[in-house]
Amino acid sequence: MKKIVIAGGTGFLGTSIATYFAGAGTEVVILTRGVPGEKNNTNATEAPPPLAGIRLVLWDALTLGDWTKEIYGADILINLCGKTVNCRYTRKNRQAIINSRIVPTQLLGAAIQNCTRPPKLWINASSATIYRHAMDKPQDELTGETEDNFSVQVCKQWEEAFFRMRTPFTRKVALRMAITLGSGGILKPYFNLVKWGLGGRQGSGKQMYSWVHIEDTCRIIAWLLEQKEMEGVYNCSSPEPVSNDIFMKTIRKHTGHFCGLPLFTWMLKLGAAIAGSEPELVLKSRWVVPTKLTASGFAFKYTSLDDAVQNIVANTAHKQYHLF
Repeated sequence: MKKIVIAGGTGFLGTSIATYFAGAGTEVVILTRGVPGEKNNTNATEAPPPLAGIRLVLWDALTLGDWTKEIYGADILINLCGKTVNCRYTRKNRQAIINSRIVPTQLLGAAIQNCTRPPKLWINASSATIYRHAMDKPQDELTGETEDNFSVQVCKQWEEAFFRMRTPFTRKVALRMAITLGSGGILKPYFNLVKWGLGGRQGSGKQMYSWVHIEDTCRIIAWLLEQKEMEGVYNCSSPEPVSNDIFMKTIRKHTGHFCGLPLFTWMLKLGAAIAGSEPELVLKSRWVVPTKLTASGFAFKYTSLDDAVQNIVANTAHKQYHLF
């Protein structure tokens, strides 16, 4: 039986990965700072489903402890730790965003270094937002360009901390993840927008939207384990990104809404200020393609956004996005 350890795996992405691999007979351990349902739980946002093969193990993400036994002999260690960037970039939040990524990464690296039978593969989450605002051409791992704003610097520092850790017996992959689509996560607010009649384009609607289906994310992780020569940086994104306008039209189409009012740039900036977020999260053009991944021979199951959204809507419980 294979074994996967997921650090910070109680959110949408972590529980989806855990469910996928546990369903395939893999032993899955989730390192979490709080058990779902317990008092004073500040980390666990979604309880993993009650599947055989999933265990929750407590850690503080700051110090070595008994949790380090879990990585012994593991096939994959996946690090998903990091404070949400869906907040205002105040000085306090900026530091918390950086620390919540770098400190657990360094800690996991130290645990691997102390392990007599370390994991075969260490996957560290990164973000496709590491590339610049791109309206002119797609960005990939080979020729992609960056810029000097805060969100890009977070990704750079995160990856630098990851690759700085010496793990000669553990392969390392930084997975630059695009927006991951599935039954939950980022699609919940989009479903609410179309339900409220606000499912039109956001800003100009011309900004590019890079995405990936959650099932393909899980398949990519399995592929990385199998292809033992793969290491370094890989974009985790569909090879067919779309514009924001097309993205919103696709959401409306598959949720039965034929029209939606647009959200102009000034509205998004005002709304972000009120909601305590940053308009960049919606307005930045993320035009990212997975050049290295496709060159390795990986075949996506969902290259078309239309197919991906249709699948997700059909499998989303309660059809909460419909108006009756």
